[in-house]
Amino acid sequence: MKSRIVISNLRRLLLSAAVLILFCISGSAQCKDYTIGVKGDTLNCTDIKGLRQGKWVNHVDEIRGEPGYEEEGEYRAGKKEGVWRKYNLQGDLLAVENYRWGNKHGKQQYFNAMGDIIREESWLSQNPDHPTETVEVFDINDPKKVYLVEVKMEASTVPHGLWLFYEPETGKVIKKENYILGKIDDGSGTGNGIIKKDDNSEVNNGTEKKEETKTKPKPKEVMDYEKKNNGKKKIKVRTGQTGG
Repeated sequence: MKSRIVISNLRRLLLSAAVLILFCISGSAQCKDYTIGVKGDTLNCTDIKGLRQGKWVNHVDEIRGEPGYEEEGEYRAGKKEGVWRKYNLQGDLLAVENYRWGNKHGKQQYFNAMGDIIREESWLSQNPDHPTETVEVFDINDPKKVYLVEVKMEASTVPHGLWLFYEPETGKVIKKENYILGKIDDGSGTGNGIIKKDDNSEVNNGTEKKEETKTKPKPKEVMDYEKKNNGKKKIKVRTGQTGG
């Protein structure tokens, strides 16, 4: 009785293994070129049309002073799709990026070699089948009013949304930028404005502009008085005060 159970279990294991092998062969058969990863999964698949498909690991060596890196993620019909992670050649995480239709889409995060976050970006990718996008536009005169406007995108992907810049050691936000379809927003929803920074300077479409303090010109009478008494140590001035 026990031997029959053992034989039955053995047959099930062999059948499962055969199905797994056939599945792997079938999947690999769709690839013109591919590699097998350490976990036995198919990597770096190029289909019969020459398009990258599925999980990929891209390796880029250091060249002309530019540091090398590795990135991993998935391709769909030759275009990046979903989450991609980028590492330096020492294995430190440098970026977590999101893609759609082969372009950056959504939140992107960037880190230094110590693992501190240094920047967060927000991007909007254009659907190749629908080159327009519906966005929220705020009324300049009444910020509570929001309009939905269909806008034709000028590029396949543009900065869109809040960007945050961090102080690496503390994680403190040191700068903020808000974009509407590639242009910095001033709060009016038009994408043509100035972003205030923590140091009281301004950013006008990406160009920093320091606030200037204007001094009021002196009246002519005051200037004549100062000129007349220039160099004198003691000047008696009538102020209108009384007493002592």
